[in-house]
Amino acid sequence: MNRIRTRSILGLAVCALAFVSITAQAAGVDVVGFVAAHPNLFATLGLMGMVGEIDLKTVTQQLDKIETNLKAMSDKAEGEMKTLGKVSEDTKTALDRLGTSQREFADRLTQLEQKGLVTPEPKLVETWGSQVVKSDSLKAFQNGGAQKARIEVKNTLVGSDATVAPDRRVGIVAGAAQMLTMESFLNSLPTSSNAIEFTKESSFTNNAGETAEGVAKPESAITFALVNMPISTVAHWIKISRQLAADNAALAAYVNNRMRYGVNRKVETQLVTGDGVAPNISGIFDAGNFTAHGIADAALGTVLKKVVLIRKVMAASWAAGYPADAVLLNPIDWAEIEIELLVTPGGQSRVSVDEAGVTRLFGIPVIQSVGVAADTFAVGAFGQAYTVYNREGVTVELSESDADNFTKNLVTIRAERRLALATEVPAAVRGGDLTPA
Repeated sequence: MNRIRTRSILGLAVCALAFVSITAQAAGVDVVGFVAAHPNLFATLGLMGMVGEIDLKTVTQQLDKIETNLKAMSDKAEGEMKTLGKVSEDTKTALDRLGTSQREFADRLTQLEQKGLVTPEPKLVETWGSQVVKSDSLKAFQNGGAQKARIEVKNTLVGSDATVAPDRRVGIVAGAAQMLTMESFLNSLPTSSNAIEFTKESSFTNNAGETAEGVAKPESAITFALVNMPISTVAHWIKISRQLAADNAALAAYVNNRMRYGVNRKVETQLVTGDGVAPNISGIFDAGNFTAHGIADAALGTVLKKVVLIRKVMAASWAAGYPADAVLLNPIDWAEIEIELLVTPGGQSRVSVDEAGVTRLFGIPVIQSVGVAADTFAVGAFGQAYTVYNREGVTVELSESDADNFTKNLVTIRAERRLALATEVPAAVRGGDLTPA
């Protein structure tokens, strides 16, 4: 027979008695007399407090009888209240006794639970297997009385969002994030203006030579150009709900970081291929910011032409006084070059990886930049040729005062950065087509 915890049942009984009794006593009903007239009901409740386990059916029957009798007395009390309009001293005394009995009853239940006397009986769950084994149809099939068995499985539940809690993984699965490397090879300086101005060496004619005594010394020439470069702004924005910004700090922080990445991702491209037309940055491959390598296909031989071209440009840069500190390539082009070297006898020795994990070609670091167009490259002393002037680093701002944000509970997130690229020595970097004509 099913057993239940006594605390919930008896608590319900006591609360019901207290509620109805207060109403009855307030109406002038003699609760003390009622208790004396129905000793069997309250004796049953007292017995429940002394025994560790009780029968659910017995408790339900007794509660039904109590509710029926007290309902009748409550209806009668309402009528007497209208006539008498007072509460007797006996009522107050009865309520005090009822409160004392209730506290004592709760204490006894607590003691019984602590002693382990009040224990529930687990309810057996009918699984599919148990239902099939117990079915009459299966028994008839096993005894040869039927050629097939048909069993109806009852109370079958399927998993759903309401019945099965999902296994929520901590954190957020990030989207694609490319490695941004170009800027790390360039000089970087701060600026407090909206434009930068610098003097650039345009040409140098070196006529230094041996001279005889008493003969005029040769004159060399250097020309300069004053360059004004405006500060460019790279920015974007997105809207999120105000509730998201307030209730999910981790997701809001993730959005902020992605906005920062988006700005720097665009800066990477602008530093390489920006055409200088406002508001674009004047990038490395903009006209006048690098020196064309000038090597034709005929000078490359027939094997590993791209590798040969890069090595020749390294040599030319060195000869001009600008030892190369990096090779700038599109990631796809570098993959093709590396594969060619790996499958060519002896080619593996041309590629290496240093302790910092930087890939090198002929000992020179390779910059794989998403900003470089396919079949294009540059080699040279990038640290001498260019300087990034930062007016503002990436700033992320949130505002509710944008369009109809206030009425829609939205927040606009804006990320932006202000910078410029100054090309101070264009002769220090050489580049152009990776497969020249």
